[in-house]
Amino acid sequence: MKKLGMIAAFVAGFFVTANAHAACGSIKIAEMNWASAQFMAHIDKIFLEKGYGCNVELVSGATMPTFTSMNEKGQPDVAPELWANAVRVPLKKAEGEGRLHSINTAPITELGEGWWIPPQTAKKHPNLKTVLDVLKHPELFPHPEDKSKGAFVGCPAGWGCQLVNANLFRAFDMKKKGWLLVDPGSAAGLDGSMAKAVERGQNWFGYYWSPTALIGKYNMVKLPFGVPFVGSKHWDGCIVKPEQECANPKPSSWTKSAVYTVITDKLKKSSSAAANYLKSRVYPGKVMNSMLVYMQANQADGADAAAEFLKKHGNIWKKWVPADVAAKIKG
Repeated sequence: MKKLGMIAAFVAGFFVTANAHAACGSIKIAEMNWASAQFMAHIDKIFLEKGYGCNVELVSGATMPTFTSMNEKGQPDVAPELWANAVRVPLKKAEGEGRLHSINTAPITELGEGWWIPPQTAKKHPNLKTVLDVLKHPELFPHPEDKSKGAFVGCPAGWGCQLVNANLFRAFDMKKKGWLLVDPGSAAGLDGSMAKAVERGQNWFGYYWSPTALIGKYNMVKLPFGVPFVGSKHWDGCIVKPEQECANPKPSSWTKSAVYTVITDKLKKSSSAAANYLKSRVYPGKVMNSMLVYMQANQADGADAAAEFLKKHGNIWKKWVPADVAAKIKG
């Protein structure tokens, strides 16, 4: 009888688990090919599996292939960190036709592209509050090959942001103001330029983006431009174009970065619990950057970072879910 009771308990537990999985269903999550998105995918897997009893599979992804597959095939079910400016027009169409839903339009705070200076520069020169302020002082950022000129570090050749930085360099008339545009040559060159300056206590002025390990590691200061955004028509029709297609670029703030968590219509209809969780979870920018620093320093992958985050930042993630689900995650 004791054995029969144990078997019955096991069978009952099996069916409870199976029913929980059935209620949530099977979910495929895109594990994008950059650190923050990999970390987020593993967090979502833990919450949806352990908290809500879903069957979760992580599938490799990247911005364009993942969006195209979701839009045309309805798979995967979730893109945790989709940089939406790259797919703005087709995403709007897919949302209008009900295929896709931007369930969370701010999963990470304080993110975006722009122009940055080191914290020691901001502290030593409190008058440098905007890009316009910095442009008045090229002498503080001497070019390594011509000390009479200021150095602005742009994007490596071939990157989309190279065109934007080059056009804004012209728009702000930086050459006449005593600046030279530096091509760092590669991602490693861009990173090395920033790291070398910060670690030597030198001034640095250039392009970068967040969330990233370097911004988190060095606590870089993103400068407001001091001018309004020029508008999508001029930005998309000129600023992002090659110089021959943008004869007269106008000064502008950087366009607002749009990063969304996007889900398929099937997931929205099949699991309201999963959709509500994905809608609720928000990572503070400084915390996200600290996780990227952890990943870089420890050669950690997304799963490692997810475990570290859950151990250290319960004050954040416990607010994302009901208390009973948080208890399961903690367990």
